Amino acid sequence: MEHKVHWIIDGIMSVDANSKEEAEKEVQEKLQDFVKNSDQLMNFFIAKSIQGSAYLPGSEEELNKTKNTKTDTDESQNGN
Repeated sequence: MEHKVHWIIDGIMSVDANSKEEAEKEVQEKLQDFVKNSDQLMNFFIAKSIQGSAYLPGSEEELNKTKNTKTDTDESQNGN
């Protein structure tokens, strides 16, 4: 029996940039080049998208952790 598997790769990279947009663009370009040049990712794992967002370390990093924890807790309480 054939099964579909949706997979996600999560990572964090430190980038020296003048803005969040510049940091996101730099990482996006590097990841796109990597994926496009990887025969296995393109044709075996069928990579379909890359998504990310920049944030400043410190308070924004803590806010993201709190937001993610709340979402995970809310979903488990709703039976998801």
